[in-house]
Amino acid sequence: MARPDKAAAVAELTEKFSNSAGAVLTEYRGLTVAALKQLRRSLGDEATYAVSKNTLTQIAARDAGIDGLDEFLSGPTAIAFIDGDPVTVAKGLRDFAKANPLLVIKGGVLDGKFLSSDEVRKLADLESREVLLAKLAGGMQNALQNAVSLFAAPLSQAARVMGALETAAAADPSLIAGAGVEQHQEQTEEAPEAAPVAEDTHPGDAADAAEDK
Repeated sequence: MARPDKAAAVAELTEKFSNSAGAVLTEYRGLTVAALKQLRRSLGDEATYAVSKNTLTQIAARDAGIDGLDEFLSGPTAIAFIDGDPVTVAKGLRDFAKANPLLVIKGGVLDGKFLSSDEVRKLADLESREVLLAKLAGGMQNALQNAVSLFAAPLSQAARVMGALETAAAADPSLIAGAGVEQHQEQTEEAPEAAPVAEDTHPGDAADAAEDK
């Protein structure tokens, strides 16, 4: 590879290391071109899968501030740069490796943390972001339904009571209106007579009465 081509390749790899959430390094020795295309399609938009020379990968990683990938850079290397959900990418690589044992997961880096091949497989065992969001949405929906039930139950009971009272009142109006009239009459009959109002007197009248005596 000519020097300008190497520089362009290193710059491209450096940009991918810098802008991606992480990367998984694999060995693809023995895989056909058709198999590699199938792997790229299976990863979709979640990752960019590219074959790279180890020396260029080492330089690009260092230029991106990532040190420590040297132990993974042996044999033919292809890198899955993670653009989407890391769990989905790890699952895709693991499942493809099960069907195509020639694909070997070496390890990788995620958010600056190095992952061994076993850690990449453990990452694949986790639930994807979509599943977690679906569970979260389901949990929130259940909580809302429970809250609605708690608020709706007393209201429905009150509505049933009012409905029953309304039906009974239609059959016997005295249950509501009559009872009120009778109670008013009883209160009127039991009320004590009002005390007579005293006649107005003036201080002068009292003095005249005293003189008459």
